Amino acid sequence: MYIVISGVGTVGEALVARLVQNRHDVVIIDINKDKCDDLATRYGIVAIRGSATDVGVLEDADLKKADVVVSLMRSDADNLAFTLLSKHFNVPRIFVRMRDSRYKDAYEKAGATNVINPADIFVDNMTLDIEQPSFIRVATIGGGKASVIILKIPENSRADGKTIAEITSESDFPKDCVVAGIYRSNADEFIIPRGNRTVQVGDSVFLVAGSSDIRKAANYLGTKVPRK
Repeated sequence: MYIVISGVGTVGEALVARLVQNRHDVVIIDINKDKCDDLATRYGIVAIRGSATDVGVLEDADLKKADVVVSLMRSDADNLAFTLLSKHFNVPRIFVRMRDSRYKDAYEKAGATNVINPADIFVDNMTLDIEQPSFIRVATIGGGKASVIILKIPENSRADGKTIAEITSESDFPKDCVVAGIYRSNADEFIIPRGNRTVQVGDSVFLVAGSSDIRKAANYLGTKVPRK
């Protein structure tokens, strides 16, 4: 893909490295000459010194060819202007880092396809990690709106011996949480779950859901059966 990144700080540089490694064509725009020269030399990319809110600079970057743009500048006002200009150049996918959540509606109306607030993602992820230490996070989706996690079923879990259909029909198991897979280590078996498949203690269950629903599902699967 042809990808243009505006504003290249620590996050932008890490993104450049990953995209180049994955063989994408990357162009960066930044006002810092030393940064542009350094990244152009190290990664063999096109680096344009200038403001990403300047139409002439965007023409130099051949923005009309872009499959994706990523806006990582320090100011929401600059990121918003770049979003509007990218929409004008008919870029199909526009990623933007939002610093102030009050800009969210403006970004969406301007044409941003993905609005990411790193602070919110960090807080949500940290809270989930603190509250549910027994799971492994595999990925986040949609800028942190959803997660894929692996949760190991503990001893005396309410889910032990129940079918997927029984678990997902429970009133306190979130309806918008999907059980995407089960790894049964004692049989070295990965199971594509169907409604009649059972869950056992020791199984690693793959869940996909929004952050709040992941927390509810983890609480359900990890809750011990009350002693009589």
